[in-house]
Amino acid sequence: MSASSNSSKIKFGTDGWRGIIADDFTFPNVRKVTRAIASYLETAYTKDRPVLIAYDTRFLADQFAETAAQVLADLGWNVKVTDRDCPTPVIAYNARHLNSAGALMFTASHNPAPYCGIKYIPDYAGPATPEITDTIVANIESASDELPSGKPSGSISTFDPKPDYLQFIYTLLDVEKIKSAQLKVKYDALYSTSRGYLDEVLLESGVQLESFHTWRDVLFGGGMPEPKGEQLVELVEAVRRDHADLGLATDGDSDRFGIVDELGNVLTPNTVLLVLARHLIKNKGKTGAIVRTVATTHLLDNFAAKYGLKIYETAVGFKYIGEKMRETAVLIGGEESGGLSIIGHIPEKDGVLADMLIAEAIAYEGKPLSQLVKEAIAEADGPLYNNRLDLHLTEAHKVAVIDSFTKNPPSEVAGIKVKEVGRKDGIKLYLEEGSWVLLRPSGTEPLVRVYLETNSPEKLSKLEQELESAIAKLG
Repeated sequence: MSASSNSSKIKFGTDGWRGIIADDFTFPNVRKVTRAIASYLETAYTKDRPVLIAYDTRFLADQFAETAAQVLADLGWNVKVTDRDCPTPVIAYNARHLNSAGALMFTASHNPAPYCGIKYIPDYAGPATPEITDTIVANIESASDELPSGKPSGSISTFDPKPDYLQFIYTLLDVEKIKSAQLKVKYDALYSTSRGYLDEVLLESGVQLESFHTWRDVLFGGGMPEPKGEQLVELVEAVRRDHADLGLATDGDSDRFGIVDELGNVLTPNTVLLVLARHLIKNKGKTGAIVRTVATTHLLDNFAAKYGLKIYETAVGFKYIGEKMRETAVLIGGEESGGLSIIGHIPEKDGVLADMLIAEAIAYEGKPLSQLVKEAIAEADGPLYNNRLDLHLTEAHKVAVIDSFTKNPPSEVAGIKVKEVGRKDGIKLYLEEGSWVLLRPSGTEPLVRVYLETNSPEKLSKLEQELESAIAKLG
């Protein structure tokens, strides 16, 4: 192994490997991980199927992609590299559409500019399941980081993944209905891969559009490519100033959505999931199960019960939702961190589609988005109030907290009885009155995340105080 490569630093999380560029995310380590992926490909596919490679707008992402292409071609694979930076859902769709051996996507999603990442997307067009990533990780130690031989037995070509993806997206949307609504929309690309995709679909759908930050900036304007409140100040101001119907954004690789209503409120992913579940049933006549992660709102459970739909709860990570989508008919699957997919689509989260579905919902209903939110929450017997606490603890304290809650879970929290204890992912306390609490330790840092949901702001505050106090005592 060369001195510049250190496999102990290569850690795969819920969605591939991410690292800091020039620290652990280096060209030698990219060659190493690419060879580890190639060793898996040898067991799963034949070499008459191409391997696709795409990348986001980050510094050197295109060069890392080219490096991976050279390694794979050296090993006899025919490689197709996207002709520009590309959304994750777009390369995922093409992985299936082109009958490929899967795709490598170079992205660190919504992480800050110093990060890059790589994930492998199998030919079923969704995130790799744990057994696939476990195999790849097991291959890393023995994989070489050497330069390719320079005598490739495979080939490298470029291709445009956009036309086929857009053609498919238009089959999921009622473009004429959106056109008839004559919506005024503001779009903040956040320097992401969705530029040239989401804005093109919006214009095709006849909206009056103003776009921001639609060029590649590897520093993301000094911010983060994350479509949350602090990054969307300019979008919110534009929506309010011009009385727009809607503000839209995506994260860096466009698999997560950001949505602003006509009043300038940034909607939570929990709210968006609920609004779209209702839209798909009420306006589009769709049906199927609802799938959510353990950390996502139980308003979806209430909504599912109203319509007699099955509800499935998964561990955190869209790969688990995608897996369920491949097994059964899923109306909508999503997570509180901002990813969703719907029936008829690929089992991968798609921020471009999510944003367009909200525009479509407004067009169908002929009502402002804030009104649709109120109606959806009321129909699901809401509101429910939720929060997430990120508690930075020492490693020993973190272990003590999880150990205590695992072995001796409380029988009540803030005076609310615990009905059931779930251990699907972390420790989840299902309380009476529809309240719940989830403790999840971070796998990569000394941090415990505490998610809470209950039916009043007062109860939420009490739950937060009591949990923080109980956790502090375990230190």
